[in-house]
Amino acid sequence: MKIRFFLSLTCLLTVSFATFSQELVGLEVIADNLVSPVAFVESPDESGRYFIVDQVGVIRIHTPQKGLLEEPFLNLKNKIVELKDAHEERGLLGLAFHPDYRENGRFFVYYSAPLSQNGPENWDHTSHISEFRVSPDNPNMADKASEKIIMKVDQPQDNHNAGTLAFGPDNYLYIALGDGGGANDIDMGHVPDWYGENAGGNGQDVKQNLLGSILRIDVNGDAPYDIPDDNPFVDKEGMDEIYAYGLRNPYRFSFDMKGNNDLIAGDAGQVLWEEISVITKGGNYGWSVKEGTHCFNAYNNDKEREDCPKEDKMGNPLIDPVIELKQGSVDDGGKAVVVIGGYVYRGEDLKNMDGKYIFGAWTQHHGKPAGAVFVSTPKETGMWDFQELKIAQTNSTSIGHYLLSFGQNKEGEMFLLTTDEDGPVGNTGKVFKMVSGK
Repeated sequence: MKIRFFLSLTCLLTVSFATFSQELVGLEVIADNLVSPVAFVESPDESGRYFIVDQVGVIRIHTPQKGLLEEPFLNLKNKIVELKDAHEERGLLGLAFHPDYRENGRFFVYYSAPLSQNGPENWDHTSHISEFRVSPDNPNMADKASEKIIMKVDQPQDNHNAGTLAFGPDNYLYIALGDGGGANDIDMGHVPDWYGENAGGNGQDVKQNLLGSILRIDVNGDAPYDIPDDNPFVDKEGMDEIYAYGLRNPYRFSFDMKGNNDLIAGDAGQVLWEEISVITKGGNYGWSVKEGTHCFNAYNNDKEREDCPKEDKMGNPLIDPVIELKQGSVDDGGKAVVVIGGYVYRGEDLKNMDGKYIFGAWTQHHGKPAGAVFVSTPKETGMWDFQELKIAQTNSTSIGHYLLSFGQNKEGEMFLLTTDEDGPVGNTGKVFKMVSGK
């Protein structure tokens, strides 16, 4: 997803948004000349450095003093699969610093490696969750030789890889995995589950693979990882790593910095509905029995089933999202071509926005860089209302670029990661900070 604002590194974008109170919000260019920036994380020390994950296989550092450093913090181009020039969901996808990074120098990445030697025949690739350490001699350089692969997950297709890594308030590592790709959760490598009407279903399966789930693991022991004692399937029928399931492609999730530290995920839909869900331990989020709040039909995916189960065979309810968007181009009445999960805003630059959930759309027009940003007020029960943020200068809701991801710094301020290309090519990738337009 890409953007072409042709601005210098330090200029303030005059494009503005109207919030609920009609306050203007601008976008300030933080970094540009990237390829496909997909994740943004502030270092958990007092350096003020921002680490930007570029899908093509590099992590770049932005410092307060020098801006974007030329030398990558970590270069994994020789470890990831060869990426397509067109729409591509593989690559270097996630980064999480250990909460004690300042003392131990440990961090974790998610990348798409070639299919492992033991991978099933004709499958596409293998997702790696790996630990690295920072160089003892240079805080702006990782020790590439320190890699310790802590988890491998074989992927049947090249899409629906999810990709977020994040440490929760419990200091456990959370990992987002999509359903393995293809369409309708019924392709090769999508195992039969309990719901016979849709034959297949990694999203609903908790016994045969980890796909279609958010995982939670403990990386603080001597083993590559341990299982938290209170994970929902410990001592029960199901894979111990799974924290929540019934997900299609929860590409981006985040924890609220305050309040109850809610875990909120954006889950990409098939053809009718996009959704945002509050993720709870042991929760089943319905895919592929449901798409959003609607009964899904794997054999005619643009027509809903008249009815479907309300719970799985274990008695767990199928949890509805808190936000549902009509999938597709605005020209066809849609709101989002792929929802992009965001963050609960906890900064001070955007007045009257504290506690509101900001999320987005990759684009609102098929084949065009026309991402959009939405804002919603969380509620204790029921669906959350939301509205698009309007660009005042053009009287449009489009940001003019593909929206790849959001970021948040330690102060709770928000960042947008964008591109103008529909694949990981070129150099139109940029990172913007959301700032007051006044």
